[in-house]
Amino acid sequence: MEISMAIYLLPLFYIIFYLIKMALQKRNEGCYMLHYECYKPTSEDRKLDTDTCAQVVFRNKKLGLEEYRFLLQTIVSSGIGEDTYGPKAVLEGREECPSLKDDLEELDDLIFDTLDNLFAKTNISPSAIDILVVNVSLSSPVPSLTSRVINRYKMRDDIKAYNFSGMGCSASLVAVDLAQHLFKSYNNSFAIVVSTESIGSHWYCGKERSMVLSNCLFRSGGCSMLLTNNRSLKHQALMKLNCLVRTHHGSSDEAYECCIQMEDELGYQGFRLTKYLTKAAAKAFTINLRVLVPKILPLTELLRYVIVSYGKKKVKNPALEAVGAGLNLKAAVEHFCIHPGGRAVIDGVGKSLGLTEYDLEPARMALHRFGNTSAGGLWYVLGYMEAKKRLKKGDRIIMISFGAGFKCNNCVWEVMRDLGDANVWDDCIDQYPPKKVVNPFLEKYSWINDEYLSFVKLH
Repeated sequence: MEISMAIYLLPLFYIIFYLIKMALQKRNEGCYMLHYECYKPTSEDRKLDTDTCAQVVFRNKKLGLEEYRFLLQTIVSSGIGEDTYGPKAVLEGREECPSLKDDLEELDDLIFDTLDNLFAKTNISPSAIDILVVNVSLSSPVPSLTSRVINRYKMRDDIKAYNFSGMGCSASLVAVDLAQHLFKSYNNSFAIVVSTESIGSHWYCGKERSMVLSNCLFRSGGCSMLLTNNRSLKHQALMKLNCLVRTHHGSSDEAYECCIQMEDELGYQGFRLTKYLTKAAAKAFTINLRVLVPKILPLTELLRYVIVSYGKKKVKNPALEAVGAGLNLKAAVEHFCIHPGGRAVIDGVGKSLGLTEYDLEPARMALHRFGNTSAGGLWYVLGYMEAKKRLKKGDRIIMISFGAGFKCNNCVWEVMRDLGDANVWDDCIDQYPPKKVVNPFLEKYSWINDEYLSFVKLH
């Protein structure tokens, strides 16, 4: 009798064991943001205003008059303001022959400044860190940058260290995705993600328009983030990661080559941006939304979107050709954190999703104040939202990022408490948004004629 009873109860024990196991596993899958720290130089000599940009452009004697005019017009119409920061090697005129020392000094300044502040503000010791992920696309020294960080802070021997390169502007969310997957295997862990870029040592000194554009858009910046899956610390967290979707459109040759590091015909190395970039971004964004939308939209809004999408296919209405036509993401999220890669990127996402100027303001202002800081750019946008006291407990934020490959990585965070730290915006948040974001030198450079350009080139 006892044996038969045990046989009947055995499946029940298995079910209970399985449910307990799943519950414990689920508890481990949380990913909380405890703090993030963006980079801002303290020295005014790192400022890269329009006049300084023009001086750097005019140092390149390989450019002709039309190239000078094109670059100056690009700079003043880019949406980038007068207070962004540039690499020391370029500001000191060494862009033609930067050294390994220049590269490492630039990265040390960015990485260690943000990490020092991160450790100081959270009171978390470097020895408590279980996972370290560093991403810098254009620099891959030996030993790796993760090893450089571990050596500087004397971290533990058993730390799980990962070094990313070549991942582009979307690398930050790739690194966060890696951290949250590792959390499933390591209980009550701390992870640090460092996202930045090496600008000075990869300054393009040739004359190809498609490659010299990156010099006009990219600026120095980066961010370090502290994540955990320890649920007992959730009350200290800023945000909780609800979902993250990664899309890679690299199987398309055009998408793969639209953002690519290469050498020009003269042997100068640079980063080429092609006209296919916007099309590649739209395709990758569309694929990403197909996976992301069902995860975040309420059922009623999802059904409405399906009906509109069906009508779009049947009627072929040109007005519905945008990526997110008929999609109301505001039913799922309150804030839009868009990668400040450039004015065209922000405008394109805004048009696709039917966003207002209020929604796009954080990305526009981050571009204006800090420029395109590559993988670190999203966090300056988030910092603006926080400094403006927009983020309230329970709010959801969608982060939208694009990167070479071609990649589109999006995620949704939930705000865990009211946020209002002025962070890197502390010295200027009251001045934003400015009444005008038009570059003050636009009129000055619009009347530049061939005689003026010839004079500058000769002198």
